[in-house]
Amino acid sequence: MPEPLKPVDALTEAEALDELTALADEMSAHDIRYYQDQTPSISDEAYDALKVRNAAIEARFPHLVRDNSPSLRVGAARASQFAPVEHGVPMLSLDNAFSDEDALEFDARIRRFLRLEEEVRYTAEPKIDGLSASLRYERGVLVRGATRGDGRVGEDVTANLKTIKEIPHRLAGSGWPDLIEIRGEVYFRHEDFAALNAAAEAAGQKTYVNARNSASGSLRQIDPQITAQRSLRFFAYAWGELSAPFAETQTEALAKLADWGFRTTAETRTVAGAQGLLEAYARMAQIRPTLGFDIDGVVYKVDRLDWQQRLGFVSRSPRWAIARKFPAEQARTRLEAIDIQVGRTGAVTPVARLAPVLVGGVTVVNATLHNADEIARKDIRVGDTVILQRAGDVIPQVVGVVLEARPADAVPFDYPTHCPCPLHTPLARDVQGEDAEGNPIYGVVRRCTGEFACPFQRIEHLIHFCSRRAFDIEGLGIKQLQTFFDEGLIKAPGDIFRLARNESVLAALRERDGYGETSVRNLVASIEARRRIPLDRFINALGIRHVGETTAVVLARGYGDKDAFLEAMHKVAAGDAEAIHELDALDQIGEAVIEAVAAYFSEEHNLGLVNDLVAQLDIQPVARPKTDTAVAGKTVVFTGSLERMTRDEAKAQAEGLGAKVASSVSKKTDIVVAGPGAGSKLKTATELGVQVMTEDEWLAMIGVTTDGQADG
Repeated sequence: MPEPLKPVDALTEAEALDELTALADEMSAHDIRYYQDQTPSISDEAYDALKVRNAAIEARFPHLVRDNSPSLRVGAARASQFAPVEHGVPMLSLDNAFSDEDALEFDARIRRFLRLEEEVRYTAEPKIDGLSASLRYERGVLVRGATRGDGRVGEDVTANLKTIKEIPHRLAGSGWPDLIEIRGEVYFRHEDFAALNAAAEAAGQKTYVNARNSASGSLRQIDPQITAQRSLRFFAYAWGELSAPFAETQTEALAKLADWGFRTTAETRTVAGAQGLLEAYARMAQIRPTLGFDIDGVVYKVDRLDWQQRLGFVSRSPRWAIARKFPAEQARTRLEAIDIQVGRTGAVTPVARLAPVLVGGVTVVNATLHNADEIARKDIRVGDTVILQRAGDVIPQVVGVVLEARPADAVPFDYPTHCPCPLHTPLARDVQGEDAEGNPIYGVVRRCTGEFACPFQRIEHLIHFCSRRAFDIEGLGIKQLQTFFDEGLIKAPGDIFRLARNESVLAALRERDGYGETSVRNLVASIEARRRIPLDRFINALGIRHVGETTAVVLARGYGDKDAFLEAMHKVAAGDAEAIHELDALDQIGEAVIEAVAAYFSEEHNLGLVNDLVAQLDIQPVARPKTDTAVAGKTVVFTGSLERMTRDEAKAQAEGLGAKVASSVSKKTDIVVAGPGAGSKLKTATELGVQVMTEDEWLAMIGVTTDGQADG
């Protein structure tokens, strides 16, 4: 039997960093294939196994969240053929649960956060396997429809959505807000999908394998008449921006959506407590084969909307909801080769090349093998018959080897000692400390030591720079960047912006196959649009190790503008104790990030890259959540025991009001909220003359009354 991965609670911080890097680097390209191109080359459910592992490591080491982490991503960037639609309220994804224990912990977590003794009521809704969409109604009239996109910006597919019979062009009944965004899922019923394939086969056309991807492709047709022929359906289950509240519970809200003319899932139930969650899941699994449409789990939501509001959000998921997924599917196939890929941090990842196999409706040809230790633990050899498990939306996992099917000539994989790049530089493992005898302890990830001299790392840095969570430059995908890199047109990020104004290069591009006047014009427009960039995206795009999207936001909010950020980073790199302390005081910033930014801003190549970009860009100060509150822009530290709310709730509340929450006290701290048991932080605040207040004084300051309700 294959040995399991090292338990998360046994990982050192360095091992966690290495594993999060490997988990993050392998997923971005597959998301694009799945969400945007509808042509995934690997299976669905194995992604959840990686996602769960990633989430568990991040929960233990919250300051190590990686860019491209599943916890930070929602869908993929919009396609270029549709106009952008910025969602009034982001369309977020859900965290996942896979067991009874996960569901019980979700209930316990809700009650801990809200400090409840009473039983919590939840809705249990079928998790439709389709394409998320948002419908904007003004005075009851449908004015715009959009896809989820990346969660913040989607695609305008209004004309296509209007062809779906289950989407009302005008709301029925009464009581709807003047402005409301109705959200739900576009999907195929089984009989409609079968009819689509039958028609395609009769016409001698390619048939469709996956109903979810076919629904996505059908909705995103350029010609709405094609969409109209596809018999798409729509379930409504949520809402985004709205001008006024319209319900007090999720159950009441779903009933009103039905009154207004939407189809809602009849299988939804309101249940009580943890036992109700388990019973709802068992019931949904039982009726799943009879539904007539695909579901991949059940969604639990806290029923009371005021509690939902208190619970708020963490990263890109709501605290008040979770998706309980059905068990993973498995398949067997032959492992034909193992290739080595190099990420932008130099981490090398082994990838299994597989004989194509259908797993849950998706043809799988590749699977990550994580690292050399993983290959050795599972004794994976070329020629083996391997077991694949679907445990997620995108990426498959090799669970183990069928030993009785192993060919006689199979030998253990000889893991390379040098990078596959032309420089053939040695691979090295990070030293994470020493054992009792003084021998070095190494991490699991091997890295190319070539740094920026390694062409694989340089191109990966450029890909990251142009990615949707960084500069989001349309027209500069992996293929285009690789071509421009090989030709010497783009070797560093600053070259991208010079290319957009190099008329001789642009003239040559217009003559190339696949470009032409329109393509070049669109590329230039996309590049020029990104000369104005928010500070957090700029920081994320730099590719600093251990600084992903979440950490970039923390840094941007902490320093406010580019000048303050860069000045502080230069001081950190120079070893300035005060600057290091200020950086360490930011919430979620730890030793790994401090060491990473110090190393980055100590390197001459990086300084040149940053200076080159700063000279060409208009880097915008961070947009704060709110500026019209009593605490907007202030740095707050909570210490001691809070009696009216949990620490997590207090931090979320403060950040929602535009404050910055720090983990330690410095002279830049504005307010320390001290409860019973406050220790060294209170002492430091007193010594520095920082304003100290009780929890009640804090609540009064932000306008919360003693009964927990907002004033006014």
